[in-house]
Amino acid sequence: MKIVVIGGGAAGLGAAGAAKGANPSADIVVYTEFEDVAYSPCGIPFVHGKEIESFETLFLATKEQYVKSGIDVHYETTVTSIDAAAKTIAVEGEGNVSYDRLILATGWLYADPGLPGSDLEGLYRVKDIRRAMEWDKVIDESKSAVIVESGFIAMEMTSALRHRGLEVTLVDPGPYPMSDVADPEIVEPVRAQWEEMGVEMQWGNNVTAFRGNGKLTHVETEKGDVTADIAIIGTHKVPNNRVAKTAGIKMGTTGGIIVDSHMRTSVDGIFAAGDCTEIPHGVSNVPLQGLSGSHAYAQGKTAGINAGGADREYRSVYVPWGMLAGEWMLGGVSFGEVTATALGMEFVTGVANGITRARYYPGVKPITVKLIADPASRKLLGAQMVGGEGIKERADFLAMMTRTGITVDQIANMENVYSPAIGALNEPMAVAAQNLVSKL
Repeated sequence: MKIVVIGGGAAGLGAAGAAKGANPSADIVVYTEFEDVAYSPCGIPFVHGKEIESFETLFLATKEQYVKSGIDVHYETTVTSIDAAAKTIAVEGEGNVSYDRLILATGWLYADPGLPGSDLEGLYRVKDIRRAMEWDKVIDESKSAVIVESGFIAMEMTSALRHRGLEVTLVDPGPYPMSDVADPEIVEPVRAQWEEMGVEMQWGNNVTAFRGNGKLTHVETEKGDVTADIAIIGTHKVPNNRVAKTAGIKMGTTGGIIVDSHMRTSVDGIFAAGDCTEIPHGVSNVPLQGLSGSHAYAQGKTAGINAGGADREYRSVYVPWGMLAGEWMLGGVSFGEVTATALGMEFVTGVANGITRARYYPGVKPITVKLIADPASRKLLGAQMVGGEGIKERADFLAMMTRTGITVDQIANMENVYSPAIGALNEPMAVAAQNLVSKL
């Protein structure tokens, strides 16, 4: 059997490795347009911010390791089309290549702002590690930057560029950072810290053009011009499905590929995984596209196992997430109050402002936990958090609570670790649940 994978990110390499594990005798071929595979693009902003020493540390494996594992990776190679009837792909420089199973893991692109001057030198889309290495030198030579919309990576780049000493202006159409996914009180500590750091924030504003003579010199907005040597494009992720469309594969409302629980597409023999797909949300059943690297990797493994002839199911997602913005960790599960309201859902909230360690232990940090529950079933619908530490573990825990249908009454009476160095006597999740239950 020959299994071909298009895409060398988390989903693509996860699929390739899983397919080889499920069917060791299969030929596994991966095509990627980039110079590298298997690195962490999520770490790029932290190298720019000097929290991480070098880009080389972001690589997860060497090219030789893939050769030894029996995975044939074709670098800097473009797949132009798919002929599903003939079970072939058209590859630049190689012609038509046959397959028995095909896995699409083509990932995502930044939404094109479609503005005048988008071809100017000085516009940076944080994604490819080789470009990031080049851009790090440009950052050294720059004095000012504009962040165009406050997406996840743009949030991290805002702090990173201030750490590098650049004057930073953030232009976003929303009323506060990440307003499409986070509640205002959750991101307020980040906004306040940016203000202290000297970040110029223009909420409710839109970039209308990039200007300069070959190279960016300033950005036009609805409220005036902003001087900038570079602009960080922080627009939303959109699925990269140019090739998938040539095979007649069905797309969903998000623009992502529709897949079933085995990551099969509408075309026989073709699977898909990662940011090019859409996955149903476990609470709302609304299709979601553009999730985290952990979701892409898990989807890739599912696609690879099934393409290899074994069996695995991928379930609806409850989306535990987390990130670092400046000194604050943000995170959550499912969705918050803003999204629940937009979906027209009935809900009750409970909030607790707590601490991450005993109050007397060095390094104690604040944490806020906000839980959202259905008033009828009393089940958890989602959560949002902000704090100095301990966000990831709580997001993972609350995601499992949401998935399994645990009620807020059970969370209110949960057991918790108490150790001065790692946990306070009163667990903030339990206190938030207690406050929510008191409303019910």
